[in-house]
Amino acid sequence: MKRRNPYPGLTRVIDRHKKVRWRFRMKGKPSCYIHGEYGSKEFERNYAAALKGEKPEAASTAPRGTFSWLIEQYKRTPEFHAIGSVYKRNLTLELDRFRREHGDKTVAGLRPHHVEALIAKRAETPAAANKLLKLIRRLCRFAVRRGVIPTDPTFGVKGFKTNPHGYHTWTDAEIAQFEAHHGLESKAVLAMRLMLYTGAARQDAAAMGWQNVKGDRIVYRRGKTGEEADIPIHPDLWAVLSLVPADQLLFVIHGKGRAYNAPTFGNWFHKMCAEAGLPHCSPHGLRKAGATRLANAGATEFEIMAFLAHKTPTEAKTYTKRANRAKLGDSGMKKLMTVSNPVVRLDIHRSNDLIRKEK
Repeated sequence: MKRRNPYPGLTRVIDRHKKVRWRFRMKGKPSCYIHGEYGSKEFERNYAAALKGEKPEAASTAPRGTFSWLIEQYKRTPEFHAIGSVYKRNLTLELDRFRREHGDKTVAGLRPHHVEALIAKRAETPAAANKLLKLIRRLCRFAVRRGVIPTDPTFGVKGFKTNPHGYHTWTDAEIAQFEAHHGLESKAVLAMRLMLYTGAARQDAAAMGWQNVKGDRIVYRRGKTGEEADIPIHPDLWAVLSLVPADQLLFVIHGKGRAYNAPTFGNWFHKMCAEAGLPHCSPHGLRKAGATRLANAGATEFEIMAFLAHKTPTEAKTYTKRANRAKLGDSGMKKLMTVSNPVVRLDIHRSNDLIRKEK
């Protein structure tokens, strides 16, 4: 009776150096070679990863169990490769920075008080401290899933309080100040109105051009969420788009017709804000300003969700709640103004007369 293959999908291969290798091939899974001695724990671990569609561990100079080794393993997962390009780039920079500073330390040796000490070093910038905590938590939860550690040492570690409203929302006065400084025919105002009236993030605005214009609408797919936005073009946006040559592929370009990438676009726009005396303003704040305007005009959370190209209306609810609270406050005060028999204020002489009568 033929012995059952304990590793379906594996084929024994002799390479050109006469060395035995094991190649994994299975329908719906990426082909790869399984490293480690046949039947060893390393071999079993790599084979299990291949069955999940993950890349097996490659030869690493980092000792197993260190953060350098863990980061290498995490970067090979489908979870990491499914992240959007811009976020993946930023996350990679964060991982590499953490690896340079703490890569030689073992994951199993990390304790909650170590995590608290690490983020405490960035206490003066709460957002940066919380970002580091989020990164460490991501790595530790991955380590738990891989069986490297039994529990997550970041569990129970609290971040620092930050501004609950996040990025500053541009006001109408700030928008007017920006336009007055740069002029309506400037590239800066074109970029500003493009984000304000479409809800586009910096990476989407940088990639937007005439190919996104469909009649009197702008249609684009947001890079972060993959959701499509289909928005009528506001007259104020048309006014600046009409100045862009019809043969220019992208609306906002630099140099000799070159496209901006997201970080470069963001850095340039921050510079434009600073020049206009608005160093606290940002591209993301324009998305919030557009959503705020919609909410104040009575838009529903689903309409704001479509404008921001979000998958759910969760974030849009914050804008409608604020707008509704303001409207309720206005209507409440109007009712108070119409109450009959208003209190008559007494002048000082009438007050003194009443006091004397009481005596």
